Amino acid sequence: MLSIDPKTLSTSKLHSYLLSAVAPRPIAFASTVDVNGHANLSPFSFFNVFSANPPILIFSPSRRVKDNTVKHTLKNVLETREVVINVVSFDMVHQTSLSSTEYPEGVNEFEKSGFTMLKSDLVKPFRVAESPVQIECKVNDIIELGTEGGAGNLIICEVVKLHIDEDVLDKDGSINQVKLDLVARAGGSYYSRAKKGFFEIPKPLTTLGIGVDNFPEDVKNSMVLTGNDLGMLGNVEVLPTQTDVDAFIKDISERYPKIKTSTHRQKHKLARNYLSFGDVESAWKILLS
Repeated sequence: MLSIDPKTLSTSKLHSYLLSAVAPRPIAFASTVDVNGHANLSPFSFFNVFSANPPILIFSPSRRVKDNTVKHTLKNVLETREVVINVVSFDMVHQTSLSSTEYPEGVNEFEKSGFTMLKSDLVKPFRVAESPVQIECKVNDIIELGTEGGAGNLIICEVVKLHIDEDVLDKDGSINQVKLDLVARAGGSYYSRAKKGFFEIPKPLTTLGIGVDNFPEDVKNSMVLTGNDLGMLGNVEVLPTQTDVDAFIKDISERYPKIKTSTHRQKHKLARNYLSFGDVESAWKILLS
């Protein structure tokens, strides 16, 4: 057995071991606002429920290992002392991953990841309409665990209101875990779907994905593409050039002879097929043809 003194490891290596060993972890999809009301949205897997009376959730935005900076979520809760924690179901996991892109301060991750902003009842941060359970919270305390990169900040949240999608409830009013279909975080690029097991999602681009807000309108408002499809499509640095699109369509025209005259709906269905194999580049070329 490998036995390790954590003091002998770099923070990044220790971080990797801990996240892979303590897994899967539930995801707090935290919505906050700054003092000027600008929305922010980010997922955190250092998260759990710690009390029912009073109802307490705790999540921890860590200082970035690479440069010791803090996340916008932490800045916002220090200023406003409010947060909405949204749970993450499988149907929204790719969009959630996209929202974790380190966009500059002031960028609205709701718009970038294609989520719907829903006004809360008792706190200022918005809820994620696509989340099956949304939890409005007041922040009771923030405990700083350290001052170096990788140090956590325990945000102790008291639940002031719960919103639960009736579609995930049984007849007796209890939550049906299978219907809820939660996902959790593990090490590296791994996630776990509660009812099926592990799967992978590529980490968001450090060069920043274009985001759903920069999609053509027919793609953004597609009746065919799912939220997960939009999340995958948003994690590209640039869209293909028209030259690349034309060359690709020419290559596949023998297999799909009607591609040039296809409707948006038909193209979106074909693009979904490519996305099911993780081929985001080809999917974009079809969508832009």
